[in-house]
Amino acid sequence: MGPVTHARRSFFSMRRLLPAFMFLLVLPLAPSTWQGKVVGVSDGDTITVLNEKTPIKVRLYGIDCPEKRQAFGSRAKQLTADLVFGKSVDVEPVDIDQYGRTVGIVRLENGKIVNAEIVRAGFAWVYDRYCKNPMCLEWRSLEDEARGEGRGLWRDKHPVPPWEWRRSMRP
Repeated sequence: MGPVTHARRSFFSMRRLLPAFMFLLVLPLAPSTWQGKVVGVSDGDTITVLNEKTPIKVRLYGIDCPEKRQAFGSRAKQLTADLVFGKSVDVEPVDIDQYGRTVGIVRLENGKIVNAEIVRAGFAWVYDRYCKNPMCLEWRSLEDEARGEGRGLWRDKHPVPPWEWRRSMRP
């Protein structure tokens, strides 16, 4: 093999490696899952997770639970506390909200997704405005099932979605 052929092969090998190298440059910028212990539950869809001695507020991605002063609000908070308080969880950040909270998917040690479990129990709506991940389709099915079986807030004949309730509370 002559020097020109070797140079040509090296060039084509580099061309194939370039996309992989570019991917590696971008990879550290993607949010990574972290672990912590749940030390607080503000309401049905907001928890505080202790991560390396730092408390971090986490808003559960893709769902919206009744507010504390709304019908089923305290029940939603209690369910969330029963699921996560004092337990180790994995938090997969999706975004940061307007209040500076991490918005994330939260998993228990057994692999169950807390966001989905709250919907399954009937204490949250899938928040269509923000839930764009493919898993949201599964969560919508869980919501339909809970609604059909009258679980949780779906016992109410006319449950008011939290976003509508919040809007009605504004002066």
